[in-house]
Amino acid sequence: MDHPGAGTGFDDNVEVSVVLPAYNEAGTIESTVATTLSTLAGFLPAGAFEVLVAEDGCDDRTPAIADRLAAEDDRIRHVHSDERLGRGGALERAFSAAGGDTLVYFDTDLATDMRHLEELVERVRSGDADVATGSRWLPGEVADRPTKRGVPSKVYNGLVRLFLRSSLRDHQCGFKALSREAFTHLRDDVEDDHWFWDTELLIRAQRAGLVVAEFPVKWEPKGDTKVDLVRDVFGMGSQILRLWWQVSVSPRITRRVSVGAGALLTLLALALMTLYLDPGAVLRELESADRGLVVLAALVYLCSWPLRGARYRDILDELGYRERLGFLTGAVFISQTGNLVFPARAGDAVRAYVVKARRSIPYPTGFASLAVERVFDLLTITVLGATVLVGFVVTGSADQVVSAVSGGVPGVDPRSARVALTVAAGVAAAAVIVLAVIVASARRDRNLIRRSLARVSTDSYADYAAGILERFVGDVQTVAADRTAFARIGANSLVIWGLDVVTAILVLAAFDVGLAPPTLVAVSFFAVSVGNLAKVLPLSPGGIGLYEAAFTLLIAGLTPVTGPTAFGAAVLDHAVKNLVTVVGGVASMLALNVSLTAAVDETGETDPPDAPDPDPDIDSD
Repeated sequence: MDHPGAGTGFDDNVEVSVVLPAYNEAGTIESTVATTLSTLAGFLPAGAFEVLVAEDGCDDRTPAIADRLAAEDDRIRHVHSDERLGRGGALERAFSAAGGDTLVYFDTDLATDMRHLEELVERVRSGDADVATGSRWLPGEVADRPTKRGVPSKVYNGLVRLFLRSSLRDHQCGFKALSREAFTHLRDDVEDDHWFWDTELLIRAQRAGLVVAEFPVKWEPKGDTKVDLVRDVFGMGSQILRLWWQVSVSPRITRRVSVGAGALLTLLALALMTLYLDPGAVLRELESADRGLVVLAALVYLCSWPLRGARYRDILDELGYRERLGFLTGAVFISQTGNLVFPARAGDAVRAYVVKARRSIPYPTGFASLAVERVFDLLTITVLGATVLVGFVVTGSADQVVSAVSGGVPGVDPRSARVALTVAAGVAAAAVIVLAVIVASARRDRNLIRRSLARVSTDSYADYAAGILERFVGDVQTVAADRTAFARIGANSLVIWGLDVVTAILVLAAFDVGLAPPTLVAVSFFAVSVGNLAKVLPLSPGGIGLYEAAFTLLIAGLTPVTGPTAFGAAVLDHAVKNLVTVVGGVASMLALNVSLTAAVDETGETDPPDAPDPDPDIDSD
């Protein structure tokens, strides 16, 4: 949060506002401000300029120094934030608070020779350009950079020019200016709030038809900054791809293309099912099964989907986002259909993208809500399976379970069975460990994340990434810490998975297996629980194969049901559930105009409840 009650300090005579983004710059900020003021005074009249220190949630003496400087000189203003906004976020807030029509910023290490400041300012102030930027790679002033800096910079700028069709040579030089009108035009379009903000500003400006002037500057590296894995590879690379999608791909996707892509991906999901399941076997089992019970099973399973949407709504509600049940149920349908198509449960990422694009729910919160949902799923099916296992032990049937697990079942590949059971046991143990970690971490200092990430990366982008991870963990802990919400979501999960088991019971009963109801119910609960735990790891799309192996092994091993019949029931049970998922996914894609690759029809986004206040408080004299 910002300091309350501070004034704006606007001066109608100010023409040029220079913003200095500062994060833990206690050792240099005072000398940088002094150099900036003296340089501006050399070519601008008195009272025509101001210097704003955009102090970005520092944890050193920078805020105190900026306060003192602002109190001593009315040309200096301090824009303070208690929390880290990121370099771009700090710049945007300071520009919004600035009084000049020409907005300038440069790095506080003064790596760019300050003799270029007048040219930078005048390029925009004169009206010759809307945006001006210094360049370290234009002929005449090519920077003499160490290999560990020069090579990544050239590669990065080359990728930007290739993917984003930019005509500029240097996008990340921290020496830029733009007009107030250009800033107003671009600020809502620029999404990144950290290091990529510079690049996105330039790309958006070029795409908007604004005049962007690039001129060579003398630049000398300061300090011993090194290539950073987090920032240079994951951070900047992913932002290039994100912006490429938004400016080059997304505008070309019409509703017709969206619906077509959704249909093709749905067909792909069905085609992938045939790689793991014999369509002929499914048809033969359908012919011998009671079709009325199969239809009833499908309807029962369908009833679980609004409950899935309601559970997701409750999780998001705990995180401060209230959404409609229909939208969230559709989002769950789409993501689960994606999990049938994409490897490694990439459909979960589709859901995070949908709620971000359509409801402005931040990615950390989107993935945290999914993590909470997955934890509840794993815990619920673990509890269900463990409860039945305890029942077997109490009734003296433990030997039968051991025999079923260790023995072979005709028609079931022993290797698949072993893999399925091993995975199920591992996932069950992991679910319990994850719950323990969440509970324990809720009582620990979140800076453990920041310290751990600092071992991998020393760049300030690592601190930014740590903030995202802290938000992710914090969101998970928020739900886990609310006992009422935890109990409500847990009860909902029990009903959801109970309906999943009832679906399997009805499918098994459709084969007239002749089992007594108590046995049918107990064995089905055990088989479905272990089968679902087995398919958690993305070893095959939708877990097809592992589920059938575990289900068949337990049903045939614990009951008089033959292996072929148990396998047929497993195949039909999984097929019914996947078909309901695919049909629901198609309907949701059509209703929401969403493909599995992107949210096409992006409606107007609203600021999330925890978005920062756009009007920063200013500390000034």
